[in-house]
Amino acid sequence: MKLLPKELFFTKGTGTHKDKLRSFELALRDAGIEKQNLVPVSSIFPPGCKIISRTQGLKKLEPGAITFTVISKCSSDEPRRLIAASVGCARPTGNKGYGYLSEYHAYGMTEKQAGDYAEDLAAAMLASTLGIEFDEDKSWDEKKEVYRISNKIYKSTEITQSAIVTPKGFTTVMAAAVFIT
Repeated sequence: MKLLPKELFFTKGTGTHKDKLRSFELALRDAGIEKQNLVPVSSIFPPGCKIISRTQGLKKLEPGAITFTVISKCSSDEPRRLIAASVGCARPTGNKGYGYLSEYHAYGMTEKQAGDYAEDLAAAMLASTLGIEFDEDKSWDEKKEVYRISNKIYKSTEITQSAIVTPKGFTTVMAAAVFIT
C-alpha cells in the first residue's frame, strides 16, 4: 500500500488544564484535530503535495481516521513561563521536488523566534540532504522572502503557537502539519 499524501495543512492550538494529558487534548481541540488518531511521522514534504487552508483540510478529516502528522508540542506547569511549539517547512518552488518539515519546541522563546528557528531548521535539513552547504544568515533573501540554496529558490513557511503558562495547571501548545492522503 502506497501512502503518498496529496495535500497538507497547518494548524495550531493551546490548552490549559490541571492534568497534562487533558491540556494536550484541549490544544488538539483548539487546533481542530482532536478527533483524529494521530500518527507522528518524520519530516519529508512529498513531491507534488499541495498546501491547503486549515478550513479546507479540517473538512477532509473523518473522526477516528488514522491521520499522519508532523507535530510539535510543549507543556509546562510553571506559571508565567513562555512556551512555544513550531513546525517549519522548506520546499522547492514549482512543487516538483520534495521538501522538509521540522518540529521545534522551546521555553523562553517568542512565537517569532521559535517560528524563524523552525523555518531555518527545515531549510538547513533540506540543504543537507541535497549535499549543499547552508548558512541561514547568508541564504535568506530578505526582499524576496525565499531561501536561495545553491542558486535554486525554495519557499519556506512556519506555523507556531506560543503561550504564557497560567497558574491553573498545565498549559500545552502544539503546532502540526497534517497530511491528507
